[in-house]
Amino acid sequence: MKEVQWLRKVGLAEGFSFIILLFIAMPLKYMYNMPLAVKYTGWAHGLLFVGYIGMAYYVKIVRQQPFIKLVYAVVAALVPFGTFLYDKQLKKDAE
Repeated sequence: MKEVQWLRKVGLAEGFSFIILLFIAMPLKYMYNMPLAVKYTGWAHGLLFVGYIGMAYYVKIVRQQPFIKLVYAVVAALVPFGTFLYDKQLKKDAE
């Protein structure tokens, strides 16, 4: 059960970093010529993305979930606000 809680936490952090990257850092880079905003935010988001995918794989193995659950987690990480929607499903599954 703890692994799902960790997946939810990492997923929310990854989702927030993606939103910050898309809606704050990228406009700063392209509208105000501040490329460091994307550099550092992108780096943090990349680490969180890799951690999220790794955690999703770990949860799949530990809980012996079907492969499609891992696919949903990966797709959620690629779509803006996707990890927030997937978090609702994880919360429902945990209860």
